[in-house]
Amino acid sequence: MSLPIADAVTAIFVHDGEIFMTRRHPAMLAFPGYHAFPGGKVDAEDAEGAAFEQPLLATHDRRLMHALARELREELEFDLPAAVVSGLVTGVELCTRALTPTAFPRRFDTWFYVLRLKQRPEFVVDEREAIDWGWAPASAWLAAWHRGELIAAPPTQACLKALNLDLQKPVVRWMTSLTAPPEDRLQKDPTSSAGDAMTVIQSVHGLRQIFVRSNTLPPAEHTNCFVIGDEGAPRIAVDPSPRDAAELARLEQTLHKLGVNQLLITHHHVDHNQFAEVLARRHGWPMLMSAVTRMRVAKRSPTFFDGVDLRLIAEGDEVTRWQTLPVRVLEVPGHDDGQLALMPEGRSWCIVGDLIQGVGTVVISKPEGDMRRYFESMDRVIGLAPRFIFPSHGIGMGTTFRLEETMRHRRMREAEILKLQRAGQTMQEMLAAIYQDLDPRLLPLAMRNIESHLDKLQAEGQLEI
Repeated sequence: MSLPIADAVTAIFVHDGEIFMTRRHPAMLAFPGYHAFPGGKVDAEDAEGAAFEQPLLATHDRRLMHALARELREELEFDLPAAVVSGLVTGVELCTRALTPTAFPRRFDTWFYVLRLKQRPEFVVDEREAIDWGWAPASAWLAAWHRGELIAAPPTQACLKALNLDLQKPVVRWMTSLTAPPEDRLQKDPTSSAGDAMTVIQSVHGLRQIFVRSNTLPPAEHTNCFVIGDEGAPRIAVDPSPRDAAELARLEQTLHKLGVNQLLITHHHVDHNQFAEVLARRHGWPMLMSAVTRMRVAKRSPTFFDGVDLRLIAEGDEVTRWQTLPVRVLEVPGHDDGQLALMPEGRSWCIVGDLIQGVGTVVISKPEGDMRRYFESMDRVIGLAPRFIFPSHGIGMGTTFRLEETMRHRRMREAEILKLQRAGQTMQEMLAAIYQDLDPRLLPLAMRNIESHLDKLQAEGQLEI
């Protein structure tokens, strides 16, 4: 699936050695809960603005400057042209430009501009856009990221690192931490090469995320392979599942570069472990999973574990360390009765598998799926309140907001199903009434969710039989 690319602009305000950042509202569709610089998408109307007369703005792309001025006015009530005229803004410089990788649900071609200030303005932040904000040196923002206290996209990290090295002279360069941009969009990054190792990002320090093309359900096309583990601790690849031999070769190269020496499978669905046994046998890497996952994988593929060093893990087991803290297993059945999650002490983050998806919707399907247990697992993770949530499909998310929204939606859907059942409607009639605009390819999956809701309601004694 080809995802559309939207142009975007970002402002890095610099004053007296400090940089202004916001923490995006967790309800935002793009980079929810991330620390970021203010800015946003370029709109069609931005191309219609007249050329700027102010020299600091006139030397840059007119469309981008109109977008930047509009975004700053909307988010911060900051008038960029007036600030330039008054001398409040003493410099407007392009810092870098970055393209979001293809695996992201929303893709942006973003220009990052440094705005140098004579004095610190009083911003009026739109709290629908941000839930926190402040000024700090680049070194302080980076230190917080290194401690796992904030989540930030790779270009944001790169800008902070560049400004930390030399606040006065940011270097214009293309992001090498992301995939090389296409020729028709950006200048090619000369340090990258086609067919090289895969895209690896660390939106949270020490938690590496690899976007692996897998045989998963649409609209998703990738399953995240996470790599965790301090130096000297087990270096674990979570859910390696390339879709074919070519993707396997690229992933294998990447895992070697990252020093992986163990594998961990969150649950038995094939888009979480395809070719994992090949990696385990080829390199002698132990494979960790729950007893239920072992049973279900062996039933699907009797020879899967031949020659594999299989190690069973369960609730509370320590599997590695992150920032010196133990990373432990959480049992989170519901989507799959053997599914495991991972979370370090201190609850900085939680890898939740398929409890939630950043792309698409979780299916609860018999025999491994159970809607009652799914509700319990979701409520448990929400109660633990990890700072960041990492699903198996899509990007990391700040706070448990998306889990809470998912549960509100599930409960609303369940109430709707109960109402239709009590009105005498069949499952097929419920499907037609509830999922009117759903992609026809996904209707069988939606039917399974309806059935699982009905099973839960029946077990709770709420159905009228």
